Amino acid sequence: MATGTTETDAGTAGGALETRGIEPVPVAERHGRPGELFWVWFAANISILGLPLGATLVASGLTVWQAVIAAVLGAVGSFAIVGAVSIAGRRGGAPGLTLSRAVFGVRGNIGPTLVSLLSRLGWETVNTTTAAFALLSLVTIVAGTSPAAKDHPVITIACIAVFVLCTVLVAGLGHGVLVAVQRWATWVFGALNILVGGFLVATVDWTAVAAATPAPTGAVVAAVGVIAAGTGIGWANASADMSRYQSPSVRAGSLVLSAAAGAGIPLVLLISLGSLLAAGDPALAEAGDPVAAIRDLLPAWMAIPYLVAAFGGLLLSNHLSVYSAGLTTLTLGVRLPRVYAVVVDVLVTFAGAIYFMLVADGFYTPFIAFISALAVPITAWVGVFAVDMLRRTHYDPDALMDTGRTSRYWYRAGIEPRATTAWALAIVAGYLFATVGPSSQPWFTGPLAGTWFGENGLAWVITFVVAAGAYALLGGSREPR
Repeated sequence: MATGTTETDAGTAGGALETRGIEPVPVAERHGRPGELFWVWFAANISILGLPLGATLVASGLTVWQAVIAAVLGAVGSFAIVGAVSIAGRRGGAPGLTLSRAVFGVRGNIGPTLVSLLSRLGWETVNTTTAAFALLSLVTIVAGTSPAAKDHPVITIACIAVFVLCTVLVAGLGHGVLVAVQRWATWVFGALNILVGGFLVATVDWTAVAAATPAPTGAVVAAVGVIAAGTGIGWANASADMSRYQSPSVRAGSLVLSAAAGAGIPLVLLISLGSLLAAGDPALAEAGDPVAAIRDLLPAWMAIPYLVAAFGGLLLSNHLSVYSAGLTTLTLGVRLPRVYAVVVDVLVTFAGAIYFMLVADGFYTPFIAFISALAVPITAWVGVFAVDMLRRTHYDPDALMDTGRTSRYWYRAGIEPRATTAWALAIVAGYLFATVGPSSQPWFTGPLAGTWFGENGLAWVITFVVAAGAYALLGGSREPR
């Protein structure tokens, strides 16, 4: 029995509606080039949220130059992993979590898919809430009123709705429209970010930057882990969603480079700028509303282009996330056309944003901590999937869509025991070294969190090593080379 839609695609050219669901793209319809993915990843990472991430590094004790090194290693390195995983999309022509059925089995794949969907919906809610705050701030500046969301519930809901509708318009239309919009919008919002960044650089306290004392090497290692876990690792299981339209002739190295450079360039620049700003104002790292905190550093007249850039950057990131979430929803077995799955996903984030802006009081930080903790099971999936990729060169398109006992990927009761066991062991190992929850009041501290690996934020590295190593030792893929 197949899941997802089975319609033929309308094409992948800019402006064409994608009607395909999760079924593999026929080889004859794969014409994509790595340059397209460069712009997709670049656009998804020009969000203003990179600034507070850089500020956090300096607040933790790093110098600006150490923060830059951590940004290069963490962002570029983690997105190189994203590019490597996207090779599977070029091979199989299907979304990442759909290809994952071949690794974990039809039923065994439900766990990784559900975790991925929760992570996607969580970060989309953060994007939607933050962007709506930016738009609300813009509206209140023009109207000359209070920027507090609870003072303007109708306007607040309207701001959320605008962001959600803009997201659906692109993510709903599909791959071709998304690729085209991400490329051209990058120039517009990228230019605004450069303009705003120029004024922010003028506020840097260069004396404080020069006077900072370097932190120990362990702190830099921890910073690399924080950046990797918070940027590329979270995108790894979505990478094949975009690369499934890549031509079979595209070289694997080009896919890795397109992701590493496409995401690495904007992330390194934004994280570096955030670290420069925090060198003279450490409070920036603790700001509950990073959009408002950075806006206060600018001249009043510069607030408008800054808020537009903030809104646009978050929108470009959300396009890709929602598109991927729609495909992940279909992989779980929800029987809807892809565009309707996208609508269902954004309705969830719409409700979440309303809650955070109009109802909740101080729940934002623990919510981010929760979805950040999902990096452990996602990293475990990456470890197993990566080893499987080394031994597999083919995905059976019919078996990927067959969720019944007749599927080649049914294995034992729908579960591939070696992959599932390795995934579970890695999750346990990762959380042993992890601290889960807000740093001020953690919900859970693993018994090994006090070790060098735990204290330096390397639980995700332990997770990856255990997942990859266990799966390799247990025998890996059953597929022939």
